[in-house]
Amino acid sequence: MTATEQTEAARPRGTRLPRRARRNQLLGAAQEVFVAQGYHAAAMDDIAERAGVSKPVLYQHFPGKLDLYLALLDQHCESLLQAVRTALASTSDNKLRVAATMDAYFAYVQDEGGAFRLVFESDLTNEPAVRERVDRVSLQCAEAISEVIAEDTGLSKDESMLLAVGLGGVSQVVARYWLSSGSTIPRETAVQLLTSLAWRGIAGFPLHGSEQH
Repeated sequence: MTATEQTEAARPRGTRLPRRARRNQLLGAAQEVFVAQGYHAAAMDDIAERAGVSKPVLYQHFPGKLDLYLALLDQHCESLLQAVRTALASTSDNKLRVAATMDAYFAYVQDEGGAFRLVFESDLTNEPAVRERVDRVSLQCAEAISEVIAEDTGLSKDESMLLAVGLGGVSQVVARYWLSSGSTIPRETAVQLLTSLAWRGIAGFPLHGSEQH
């Protein structure tokens, strides 16, 4: 369910929802406001109005703006991590695995809710709790990638992690550029181009336990 669908689920004002549904709806409204305005410019009044609820209802679920932001960040960091893990597990063909992983980043960035801006372009990275979450998900994604690299190449843990950080970093930076530049290149083509670049490097490491990949 998108952020917009979540906010629409609780209208009109005054409609009673189960607590979990209300929380999800408030998160959807908050995402729209935070993505559009950034953390500092957003106000709880804006979020309550967007959700179609009173401020007391909003505060029943989230004591403050930072609590709301962190809840959203947790949700979308987990989404990214699961997308990367799913991509890695989607095939045993390493070239296709690289493509699937890169596409996971492109799909994440392209999502119409704009949640990637909370993770990769937050205006609140000076807040320790935010920085810790962003750093953690980047590390977790890299660890997931590095496990596959180490298993398939026989490289050391440190070497595999270095390559994994590079692959993940390139994927998210290029995906964000592709979106922000308004590129006319279709997503599938963009992923293929980036995969070709990455594969020329990663394929240089022989498959562990095999003479040729």
